[in-house]
Amino acid sequence: MQTRTLPGTDLSLSVVGMGCWTIGGRYWGPTDDDDSVAAVRAAVEHGVTWFDTAPLYGDGHADRILARALGSHIHRVTIATKVGVRLDGTGPEGHDGHAHSDLRPAHVLADVEQSLRRLKEPLDLLQVHWPCEWDTPLEDTLAALEDCRSRGWIRHWGLCNYDADGVARARRLGPVASLQTPYSLLRRELEGELLAACGADAQGRSVGVLAYEALCRGLLSGKHKLPPTFGEDDMRSWDERFQGAAFLHANGIAQDLVAIGRKLGVPASAVALGWVASRPGVTAVIAGARTAAQVKENVRAAALLDHPRVWEVVDKAVSRHGPPPRF
Repeated sequence: MQTRTLPGTDLSLSVVGMGCWTIGGRYWGPTDDDDSVAAVRAAVEHGVTWFDTAPLYGDGHADRILARALGSHIHRVTIATKVGVRLDGTGPEGHDGHAHSDLRPAHVLADVEQSLRRLKEPLDLLQVHWPCEWDTPLEDTLAALEDCRSRGWIRHWGLCNYDADGVARARRLGPVASLQTPYSLLRRELEGELLAACGADAQGRSVGVLAYEALCRGLLSGKHKLPPTFGEDDMRSWDERFQGAAFLHANGIAQDLVAIGRKLGVPASAVALGWVASRPGVTAVIAGARTAAQVKENVRAAALLDHPRVWEVVDKAVSRHGPPPRF
């Protein structure tokens, strides 16, 4: 497993990190906590040095699983978590009853305190989950994050799901360590203005990119040869990418990845994750997993990074399918 330093920090991240949304027990259908614990431990055994979690993931359940699985060894890995999302049924007009981002300073502090109680460790990287929906000035939110750091609650802070303008503005206000954003063979929004916004500034400092949804919720694993059926408690049941022309397009790419992986002796998921990890500006890629077996497939992506010609083959295969359908 290769590691990379998150720019401007002392955090050394494995190029493949484990995402914990799937083990939170909400939005992904039935989960088994014992399987989740085994997955976390398998990740450590295979060189994963960091885990990405959030209060939203099962209303803190993913945090509790991490703490249970890692036990006294939790201080040996890097924990990246998030702040801001409320699930208490209250919200600004138009968001009542739905998850929404509240980045008012009082909520930031309360949210971080709860994460600390669950994870029992100072937080290595605290990320704003998504932009505020209460019209809180960004200056106030970032001041609250700096307050958390001055208290010793967090070591570094970053952003999730911000656009290029939001990243640029935040960088003018404080030391943004990272941007977590979707990036995959199917989702290329990072390329262009957003990646440029994360580039080196006049002092040579850049923002590390942590790419999520690199497998597009499993679409690029190659395991779904026909449109799958999910229960109503699984968000993929209403994800348009798993239906109609969008699925056919994605599955065509996924089956090409299966064929490429077969020649390399790795699963399609490793090829898809490795492609993202190899891209300019990307520090590390986040891969969700429910089981130890899935973890073992995902971490094999790291072994491909020493073979850049693989990505030429992947790019050529993907280009044959054209752009994805528009919704």
